[in-house]
Amino acid sequence: MEEDATPETGATDAEGATTQAAEPAGVEEARDVALSLWSQGIDFVQGLIRPWNAYQIGIAAGLLILAFCMSRFFGPRLHEWMRTREGWPKWRMRFLVLLHRRLTHIFFVVLIWPAVWTMQEMTWPSRSYILGIIAGLASAWLVIAIVTRLIGNAFVRGVVRYLGWAWATVVILDLSDEVRTLLDSAALELGGVRLSLWVVLQAIVVIATLMFLARFISTTSASRIKNNKDISPSMQVLAVKFLQVLLYGAAFFIGLKAVGVDLTGLAVLSGAIGVGLGFGLQKVVSNLVSGVIILLDKSIKPGDVISLGDTFGWINSLGARYVSVVTRDGREYLIPNEDLITGQVVNWSHSNDFVRLDIYFGTAYGDDPHKVRRIAIEAAKGVERVLAFKAPVCHIVGFGDSSVDYILRFWISDPTGGLTNIRGNVYLALWDAFQENGISIPFPQREVRLLDQLDTSPVAP
Repeated sequence: MEEDATPETGATDAEGATTQAAEPAGVEEARDVALSLWSQGIDFVQGLIRPWNAYQIGIAAGLLILAFCMSRFFGPRLHEWMRTREGWPKWRMRFLVLLHRRLTHIFFVVLIWPAVWTMQEMTWPSRSYILGIIAGLASAWLVIAIVTRLIGNAFVRGVVRYLGWAWATVVILDLSDEVRTLLDSAALELGGVRLSLWVVLQAIVVIATLMFLARFISTTSASRIKNNKDISPSMQVLAVKFLQVLLYGAAFFIGLKAVGVDLTGLAVLSGAIGVGLGFGLQKVVSNLVSGVIILLDKSIKPGDVISLGDTFGWINSLGARYVSVVTRDGREYLIPNEDLITGQVVNWSHSNDFVRLDIYFGTAYGDDPHKVRRIAIEAAKGVERVLAFKAPVCHIVGFGDSSVDYILRFWISDPTGGLTNIRGNVYLALWDAFQENGISIPFPQREVRLLDQLDTSPVAP
């Protein structure tokens, strides 16, 4: 029986050894790190019940309560003082609001560091160790909370803030090596590329930082470009768009390269994706290319007044895919760039802002046409927005059924102010001038005659 048991035991041991050998090294390393962190956590919790450690926790809790009371006392006074600062810049007021919201945190940091320094001078360093960790964590969290307010996007700000708090906690607790090993052990093999959580987090942090810098540089540069009067509006838009694409693209690829990602495979993949997008997104690509052409040939620019079909308005902005046109009634039309390239567009202010308008009217045959022309020109000159140095003209264009027909032409220099309203004002001025000078505006008249008897005799064959 003993001889028979021995081979089975040896086989069992061999199977266990085979199982352990087949287990990935990364999984075993991750398990060892997790067990190490667990044991350190248990030791830390058990150490809190020691007298000096409990005293440090008590001191920190007392300082937190004191900081809370101080914030309740000074908070309303600071708020009232802020309400009197009416002429301050907006960024300064926002910073004060941020400090007001974290007043308890600020008082706690201010109070705990003198306590740590006092404990270090009066007792052994080990008896202020936990208090120093709490002070470091509180300071790091406060700085991260204030700095992340510079990020405009709320979602990105929250992600960066929580990641910063987590990383600061790991560094201050001196667990960075263990956490890095644990994150690096959770990895996937994609071809010849090893992708771990540590690499992903590094990529997120590096790319986010570079994107923030790219956004800051592009915003600053865009404001300077737009303030440069020597650059046309269309070239300003083109320069800003090109700068944004260049900076954001460079930030993305530099971030991937910084964390060790091989960009060779990414180039091949992007080429394949580009071919697919070229077939599937023809309209989108056409609008993008049309937008670049519009910016380069300067056919339209922000502020121009255009007509496209039944749409009349001024260009509000030039986008990568569409042009925003605002009409006089407040409607905003998003016209694809391709329509502006292939369609017939009337740009009322392409080379200059001068626009000639024509209106038609008629007077009775009994009125002197020379007098009518003179009165019409003088009436048009008296209307606001009608240019005086481009004098209005009036011509006879025909003899109608019931009136002599005229055309009155005048110029304006502000088509953005509207066309229908200026035409209406000129018509009203003509009406008033004709009433004052006894000139009549005829209208068609018809006569209807009723016959007493109808001829109902039969028609001869």
